[in-house]
Amino acid sequence: MENEKFYFEEPSIKRKEEAIEYINEHYKYNSKINGSGSLHKYINNYEGWLEKLNNDKNRVSSDDIVPALTYFLIRKYDDKIVGMINIRLRLNDKLKKYGGHIGYGIRPTERVKGYNKINLYLALKVLEDYGNKDAMLQAETYNIASWKTMESLGGIRTKTFDIDKNGKIEHVYEYHFNIRKCLEDNKDTYEKYIFNNKKA
Repeated sequence: MENEKFYFEEPSIKRKEEAIEYINEHYKYNSKINGSGSLHKYINNYEGWLEKLNNDKNRVSSDDIVPALTYFLIRKYDDKIVGMINIRLRLNDKLKKYGGHIGYGIRPTERVKGYNKINLYLALKVLEDYGNKDAMLQAETYNIASWKTMESLGGIRTKTFDIDKNGKIEHVYEYHFNIRKCLEDNKDTYEKYIFNNKKA
């Protein structure tokens, strides 16, 4: 990964076929889809998904919705979508209980390469750009890769709780981040992987 560069790109029509292929790869490997801004629900209506994302950005916070951004994580050398991320710019009471600021994912064939750490690092930069000083993330306890990613960037585990998801009890870890401290502490590690610090 030493010479690789990454950046966030706002979804657009030019990535339609590639984005659909990204989702289908998850189905091929029977892998859970995270951080896609519900793209999997719009697999046959990509244009409708782009319209949804535009609406997501301009939401007014309420008990049911908050403003949110969705990005592709692009690897520069081969111009490939290697991950996705959904960033909630504010939290309502519902998301404070379950959900948090960020949902993220890496495509199955690109995992175990450290890419999700870069994904999270870039997301913390976005949250800071929008005036957030702290971030809260959660992960089911079985999702070891996710919560270890949080810990590697300085997330502090603050609690463990249970949640009923469609009749199945899931155990969840919650982490909190001091965004400025986490970015400063990880700058030397991750800035070298960021392409022009850009969001395309």
